[in-house]
Amino acid sequence: MDIHQTRTWVQAIAAAMDQNRDHLTQLDSAIGDADHGVNMQRGFTAVGAALDGFQAAGVGEVLVKTGTTLISSVGGAAGPLYGTFFRATGKQLSGPTADAEQLAAAFDAGLAGVQKLGAAVPGDKTMVDALVPALAAFGESARAGESEAVAAEKAAVAAETGAQDTTPLQARKGRASYLGARSIGHQDPGATSTALVFRALAEVLKS
Repeated sequence: MDIHQTRTWVQAIAAAMDQNRDHLTQLDSAIGDADHGVNMQRGFTAVGAALDGFQAAGVGEVLVKTGTTLISSVGGAAGPLYGTFFRATGKQLSGPTADAEQLAAAFDAGLAGVQKLGAAVPGDKTMVDALVPALAAFGESARAGESEAVAAEKAAVAAETGAQDTTPLQARKGRASYLGARSIGHQDPGATSTALVFRALAEVLKS
């Protein structure tokens, strides 16, 4: 993945958040503050503006800039969590390109940052329920010698499945945890937006 593809990925995420803003808000209105869609749209719109004219020497710089912008522009938990993921991922990547194995290792660092900040584990009904299977699938594909495009497609499918699998869970972290058993039966908005992030990556690397 090169710098242009990395920028295009972030632009594709922004487009996905625009298109799915109302859906994410609807999911969040059931078990959260009803602001996840708006926050994600606002954050990635700000990222687009921040990257416009930004001269990056490497893939990592694009992702660090993305993360820093999300942290400073998005309210609620989403900004710090997504911002940490992109910043921590970007800090692992120093060159103008990144192959599948380099991306896999960087993504794992991003996940570690998210889990350190949010203290969530799979089964807590959070973005981690999509992120963990996505990165496991990406890493397995990369270690098997498959291309970034193949790894990204497998990650997207795993994230989408992980997001759907949050529906029967009772939330143990975040705003939704206050609802107790009433959080059961609703798909987690953070896991859903995570699936959008990896679907965007798969589409960009496929083209």
